[in-house]
Amino acid sequence: MIPVTLTQTGTGSSRAYQSDLWPTPFNLGFGCVITSGAATYSVEHTFDNIQDPNIELTWFAHPTAAGLEANADGNYAFPVTAIRLTVSAGSGTVALTLVQAGD
Repeated sequence: MIPVTLTQTGTGSSRAYQSDLWPTPFNLGFGCVITSGAATYSVEHTFDNIQDPNIELTWFAHPTAAGLEANADGNYAFPVTAIRLTVSAGSGTVALTLVQAGD
């Protein structure tokens, strides 16, 4: 897969990246970089169908990438349907780059 980058400036959430559920293994790595200012951020995922406009999505914080204030990386070894970046404090900009394994 070609790397995908999501950014968020100030508080709020980025758009959601819909992951490919079919590669075996699923393996999706990510890196977060604070590109300007200061921010507290989390990488979040959902198991819900993000294409269904009739449901409210439930988001979960990644277990090692929540409440961070510095550059960090991590991975998802098991399938999730979508990933986003949420900035909870600060006015800085955070970039989340995702790379998924597969054919």
